Amino acid sequence: MRSDILLIILGMAVVTFVTRFGCLILFRQTGVPAFLEGWLKHVPTAILTALILPSLLLPKGYLDLSLQNHYLLAGIFASLVAYKSRSILATVGLGIILMFSLHWAGQTGLLSF
Repeated sequence: MRSDILLIILGMAVVTFVTRFGCLILFRQTGVPAFLEGWLKHVPTAILTALILPSLLLPKGYLDLSLQNHYLLAGIFASLVAYKSRSILATVGLGIILMFSLHWAGQTGLLSF
């Protein structure tokens, strides 16, 4: 393995360890402040949104808000299912079924928006 890659991996490990261990040391005695705990509650939602939205809105590398964007249509549908059902299984299952159906209908020419 090249030494520069090994140094990069080692550096990332050190930074990860220091940030996590630093927080443990910092809040060991006092605990996490209420304002920080409230703010940290929203971090997973923000990260998940940052990961999902680009793939829904930019599937071909440019902004596509048309009805031809199957990713966006399936994402909107899955969001509605998640909001109504609060079920991960229903959301993922129905989203995948819709995505495959839209892809199949687009390939066969059944969709002509």
